Amino acid sequence: MATEKEILRIAGHDVTVTNPRKVYFPETGHTKLDLVRYYLAVADGALLGAGGRPMALKRFVDGAAGQPFFQKRAPENLPPFIRTATLTFPSGRTADEVVIDDAAGLAWVVNLGCIDLNPHPVRAEDLEHPDELRVDLDPVPGVPWDHIRLVALATREALEAVGLVGWPKTSGSRGIHVNVRIAPQWTYPEVRRAALAIARDVERRVPELATSKWWKEERHGVFLDYNQNAKDRTVASAYSVRPLPDARVSTPLTWDEVPTVEAEAFTIDTVPARYAAVGDPSAGIDEAVGSLDAVLELSRRHETEGLGDAPWPPNYAKQAGEPPRVQPSRARRRPTDYEPGRGEAGGPPPDVAAERAAAVAAGDPNAGLPTEWVGSRPTPTGRRRSSIPVVEIARAEHKDEAMAGLERWKARHPEVVGFLEPADILVDAMRGRSTTWTRVRVNLIHVPEADRPGQEPLESDYDPWAGMDIEAWQAATSGSRARRPASRKTTSTDPGPAAGPEPER
Repeated sequence: MATEKEILRIAGHDVTVTNPRKVYFPETGHTKLDLVRYYLAVADGALLGAGGRPMALKRFVDGAAGQPFFQKRAPENLPPFIRTATLTFPSGRTADEVVIDDAAGLAWVVNLGCIDLNPHPVRAEDLEHPDELRVDLDPVPGVPWDHIRLVALATREALEAVGLVGWPKTSGSRGIHVNVRIAPQWTYPEVRRAALAIARDVERRVPELATSKWWKEERHGVFLDYNQNAKDRTVASAYSVRPLPDARVSTPLTWDEVPTVEAEAFTIDTVPARYAAVGDPSAGIDEAVGSLDAVLELSRRHETEGLGDAPWPPNYAKQAGEPPRVQPSRARRRPTDYEPGRGEAGGPPPDVAAERAAAVAAGDPNAGLPTEWVGSRPTPTGRRRSSIPVVEIARAEHKDEAMAGLERWKARHPEVVGFLEPADILVDAMRGRSTTWTRVRVNLIHVPEADRPGQEPLESDYDPWAGMDIEAWQAATSGSRARRPASRKTTSTDPGPAAGPEPER
């Protein structure tokens, strides 16, 4: 049976939408064609956020309720209105990523199953110098929405104090994003360092509401995720529909709207009418280009006060000057027990980078894959201590499976449940090769020490690397017939070493 198709004439190009009546949002009934028509209705605003930038494709081929997979490399046989840009990642590998420039490009990526748009903060013409600093306000569980709005307003004050203009939008998920247009003069590490300085300044302004702490077990309130400015990180851009049951949209706001905004008001149904009535609140962002000089000076002041670098994401080599890359609950007695990092500019140590680059150039496609760096391990000195008592509950391919394991754990320990606060439940979306998986831990800091259960066999122990269909994965990453690689679960009960969190965006 032939696949149903609908051909749309968009911006002078024919765009084919396959399976146009396929339901992408089961609870609202919106189809793939509805999603295409939404993006066409807000095309100028969506292109202001994502156009002209290389884009990671997050493909929901089974709709919003299905498991997505990530595709960095552009598919083969691109239409003439789609171009690519060659990015070099911290691992040393490269990829030709999709760049869209018009409404036809928007429709084309949606047809691939992309519900939201995930561009890099650089233009295709200059891939090493971001022109956008991104402040991601990510609340811990249980934080009232009003606190997120208050932290957004404090972020505006912190940005204005260093001469920068922030452009707020709902994330479309649980938080708020504030984007800042900057001149493309600074490197990724410099932009990340500027974002860290802003996060720390917001934390200083509203310490009861905001935190810059990377480890989830140390956080409270709203986390300002400075690492979203590290190279190879993307966030959902303006007017992106998010894969939530109500088809919620990441929507630009005016600052006057922030104190009373309700994120659930913006959906695939309501945003086109709003866009037609009031236009795009972020329309002036390209005319508000700022300098990082003042905020980098603030960062230098932080250094003199003893605030150096903060942890990088777990898939990066440990950087020179980075603090021990270990969860506080797993820390040893002294930070000096940990070997220093030697990575530079967000990448591996220079000798490792040179070795990887030579191997990639010689044709080894896996030479750039990240490897564990010795700076992540403690030297064999000092006694182990648990300054923060955390137990791991489950690792699962899907979040609902991991949360079901949490409920079973709670049923076995009813005496503990009453002491737990919302922020004590640590749910991490972890990265696999092309999909995410979920890890659940519990911080027992509020449980009396005598009543704290110890580490038990995991409720589920999913290994995202075991049993991979390598040929399928290679096909996906090379750009031909991309599909999600098959995997299998393991039965090991060893919790193993904990990885750093991949914060929800």
